[in-house]
Amino acid sequence: MNRIIKFIVLDILKNKIVLVYTLILSILSWSVFSLEDNSTKGLLTLLNVILLTVPLVSVVFSTIYIYNSAEFIELLLSQPVKRSKIWWSLFFGLNASLLLSFFIGTGIPILFYAPTDVGIMMLLVGFSITAVFVALAFLSSIITRDKAKGIGIAIMLWLFFALLFDGLILFLLFQFADYPIEKMMVAITAFNPIDLARILILLHLDVSAMMGYTGAIFKEFFGTSLGIVMAFFILFLWIIIPFWISLLKFKRKDL
Repeated sequence: MNRIIKFIVLDILKNKIVLVYTLILSILSWSVFSLEDNSTKGLLTLLNVILLTVPLVSVVFSTIYIYNSAEFIELLLSQPVKRSKIWWSLFFGLNASLLLSFFIGTGIPILFYAPTDVGIMMLLVGFSITAVFVALAFLSSIITRDKAKGIGIAIMLWLFFALLFDGLILFLLFQFADYPIEKMMVAITAFNPIDLARILILLHLDVSAMMGYTGAIFKEFFGTSLGIVMAFFILFLWIIIPFWISLLKFKRKDL
């Protein structure tokens, strides 16, 4: 299994798309901190990059890589190797490569300019979001054999979590403005890993006052140690559940 992971990691790290992804993150990160005289403002600017670019690249690249590795997977299946080991190896290999790219491109500038609790939190959130969307890529790629459909599903997942979900939340807030649904918003947030990650960062940047009463509710829950642990546990579930479903489907799939 370790040899398969090593091969996958080395193969991905030589990929030009991953190299360009790392370079773009690095340029954006160093530029943001160089232009801002306040590291907090730099982190806020970088937050939007992390919550939009990182999930998109993670889910699309992983989906394409899995489809392009079909022959390699079939070759491994012809060997005395368990299906679960092959799927786990692909998952660990993709995660290790993309996490390394994220750390080089964004992690190093954050540790250099903002080695604070907020900076560490942003790193952890970036790692978590990467792993979540790699897991969603595995699920979308195993649902259908059609490469175009699989990539379409992956992009729609990103589009829903990054943009459409917030629109639905705003619609609910306007429709039920006369009812005290702020506490319900905390529970609804668990259904969107990007929103969960955004709230974790914003609350640690002390800008929750700008979010009004709802922000106070979020800070009451996510601002505590227990709330942070619960938030990362939910993000962990977002990694495990989609991947586990894809693993079960892969074991039964006729290749």
